[in-house]
Amino acid sequence: MAEAEILVFAEQRDGQLERVALELVGKARALAGGSRPVVAALLGSGVEGLAGDLFAAGADEVLLADHPTLKVYRTQPYADVLFPVLKERQPDIVLFGATSLGRDLAPRLAARLGTGLTADCLDLALDPQGLLVQTKPSYGGNVLVHITIPRHRPQMTTVRPRVFPLPPLDRARQGKLVRLSVNLVEDQIPLKVLEVVPRPQPTVRLEDAAVIVAGGRGMGSKENFKLLEELAQVLGGVVGATRPPVDEGWIGPDRQIGQSGKTVAPRLYIACGLSGVVQHTVGMQKADVVVAINKDPNAPIFDLATYGIVGDVKEIVPALTARFKELKAKGA
Repeated sequence: MAEAEILVFAEQRDGQLERVALELVGKARALAGGSRPVVAALLGSGVEGLAGDLFAAGADEVLLADHPTLKVYRTQPYADVLFPVLKERQPDIVLFGATSLGRDLAPRLAARLGTGLTADCLDLALDPQGLLVQTKPSYGGNVLVHITIPRHRPQMTTVRPRVFPLPPLDRARQGKLVRLSVNLVEDQIPLKVLEVVPRPQPTVRLEDAAVIVAGGRGMGSKENFKLLEELAQVLGGVVGATRPPVDEGWIGPDRQIGQSGKTVAPRLYIACGLSGVVQHTVGMQKADVVVAINKDPNAPIFDLATYGIVGDVKEIVPALTARFKELKAKGA
């Protein structure tokens, strides 16, 4: 066992790996290079078949805890399985997704281990001494801070989904599967899951969109958001928003992008009437191409934009929609 291994909690739900698990394995592989092993911890019931995807994403070893009591996530049994594993293996770095599950499990384990935990990170890197540099928003999202854990191990962090790209999956890649001994008794677990009620799936999945047309306070009203819907429809995209339009009730909270919303990484992001404060841009800075439309030439969003248009968004968006319709009609 290598003392400097990087361990990733491979989150799964209903027998399917969460995308963030593969994202983190890919990032761990990049951090490890060829000198450190990457280990994935996979817990659940009937989930052995998921190990192949973890190997393909870059894991050298998968620790499998397969047991009926782990079928539905509960804090205590998951922590009881992982804690002795972390104590024995003493990984240098442990990564979790900043999901509802990861945000619950990671601090419980950090407390048991007596180590630090940095939550909701947006980037990870290694400094010259090999310490993990964890970047996250702070002070209400106004600044990005860089945090290290120099004196305690493991260095633990939760990372937002979609911050890192999906790694290419090498199906020919093989690894070592280690089956963990699970000594859990259902009757000794005080929390019982009586029923699982599926959450209604949102009609719009911003996280998967290749094109997003996002509006800010500068759109002025709920009615003006229809202009964004028309443009998004022509481009085959979806509409997103900053927090103020959500607070005003102009658009639903499932469309919010930013520190208190979703993190997205589309191919094209059209920012309409939004200033570009860091609370929003931390959620969309991974976009490939950013087009900013704002009447204020000094708006911070222009510093992030690939292309900028200075003018009234209520005039420019309809003009863009009309032009794209023309191009589509010509087969462009």
